[in-house]
Amino acid sequence: MKIKSTYLILLCLSCFLFLQSCSSTRKQTTQTESGTRTHYEEQKQVVVAANRMTELYPYLQGKKIGVVANQTSLVYKEKGAFVHLIDSLLQHKVQVLKVFAPEHGFRGEADAGETVENDIDKKTGIPLISLYGNNRKPAQESLDSLDLVVFDIQDVGVRFYTYISTLALVMEACAEKGIELIVLDRPNPNGHYIDGPTLEIAHKSFVGMHPIPLVYGMTIGEYAQMINGEGWLENGLQCKLMVLKLLNYDRMTEFSLPVRPSPNLPNDSAINLYPSLGFFEGTTINAGRGTDFQFQRYGAPFFPHTHFSYTPRPNFGSKNPKFNGELCYGVDLSKIKRLDHINLDWLLDAYHKTPVDKKFFGNSFTIHAGTQLLQQQMESGLNASEIRESWRTGIENFKKIREKYLLYPDYNPDKPDYNPNKIVH
Repeated sequence: MKIKSTYLILLCLSCFLFLQSCSSTRKQTTQTESGTRTHYEEQKQVVVAANRMTELYPYLQGKKIGVVANQTSLVYKEKGAFVHLIDSLLQHKVQVLKVFAPEHGFRGEADAGETVENDIDKKTGIPLISLYGNNRKPAQESLDSLDLVVFDIQDVGVRFYTYISTLALVMEACAEKGIELIVLDRPNPNGHYIDGPTLEIAHKSFVGMHPIPLVYGMTIGEYAQMINGEGWLENGLQCKLMVLKLLNYDRMTEFSLPVRPSPNLPNDSAINLYPSLGFFEGTTINAGRGTDFQFQRYGAPFFPHTHFSYTPRPNFGSKNPKFNGELCYGVDLSKIKRLDHINLDWLLDAYHKTPVDKKFFGNSFTIHAGTQLLQQQMESGLNASEIRESWRTGIENFKKIREKYLLYPDYNPDKPDYNPNKIVH
């Protein structure tokens, strides 16, 4: 009996160690396949709307479709693979007649602000109509042959990132034509907070069209509903709108993008730092363009000499960076932990390091900030806390408006009825 008992104990222990080994192997395999963090494997609980298109195919059959898309319009497959939405639609016999391309073009290769011309997609032969050339809004004749338009572009949740301006103008064109727009929703990598100055309509531009804080904490589908609901389209128009939702998403979900949403946002760190460093676009200071660390550093030749320096040179996404070929001294932010607010310290630091005989503010600073007040506050010597306090009322008022259009609850796992798929309005 003693021998049998010992044998059973050893057998149970062996089974336990075997199961632990299998579990460890599975974890190790996942880590090996995914690298430091996967784009889809570890995030597969979040289902982007493009991966739910099978639900829409019966509705799209027999219709003539236009698609607003770029390099981020991806349908995810197993093991990190993906196909472009256009290819997926064509494979399912959906009749795609035209593709409309936003800033940076259909392939996402044009510089910021660079004109994008109409073209023909070499792979599919489909006409590409630029929405960042002579027309930023689809011309009515370009919609003549279409029954509806599908919009699928990855946003990063920052007001001066122009894809939401393209969304608004596409909605307006569709409303004028009387055709439906279907928005395929995607996660907002900066959706976990709301911050920044609220845009004043007097400073409305293509880098800020609506009275929202700089970081607005909404997916692009939710934002489309807000555009409609708040009457932000010209002449009180309403777009016939359908939003195909994400599944298993909440605003604290970290979603790593598999491709750059634009040439100068190469990784998660740049996307997270962009709301803070994007202000530099309206200054004379270099924010990493012309390096491999765009929006992860800032500097200028006239800053005090420090141990950190870099030399901007023309590269992908920046044909003529600020201080091209000049040694810049500055600050490296590439190791900063994930932010949940806009950090003004870096903007103020650069301002105070700029000699009085050098210009700091550029002509576009006000339209990037959405207000003249920020420049005035900096020039009058206010600190970051004092400036941030002036944002409070605008943010609180916006939150009340925003709540009406949310498709996904704000993160609160402590609530017994928490459900990321629950529609809350």
